[in-house]
This record gives sequence, C-alpha cells and structure tokens, in this order.
Amino acid sequence: MRIRVLRERCVGAGQCVLRAPSLFDQSEDDGMVVVLAQTPSSEDERAAIAALGACPSGTIRLDP
Repeated sequence: MRIRVLRERCVGAGQCVLRAPSLFDQSEDDGMVVVLAQTPSSEDERAAIAALGACPSGTIRLDP
C-alpha cells in the first residue's frame, strides 16, 4: 500500500492525524496534511484505511 494525498483538496480538518498520527501530520504553516510515511507498515495499514474514511474532503488516496 502507498499513501498519496491531494493537498489542494485538503481542508485542514485533521481527521487523518487523529486516526493515524504515525502516518499523518498537519503543516504548521497552513494546517494542511503532511504525509509522514508514504508506505505504511502492515500494523499501520488499518489506520491508513481509517484515515481515508474519515477525511471529509477526499484528500487521501491509497494505492495498492
């Protein structure tokens, strides 16, 4: 699995950070998503899927 984000769609809600803090953060400059790990470990895959589902703007993409 590989994480991609479309930063231009991000609204800075922070739901990804709440669901997967080891994978996502928010920029101090603009509050938009920052990917900490593009390839999550097998333990973090569930958290990545939860973040995808919680994102209100559809910013997160998970590629196989």
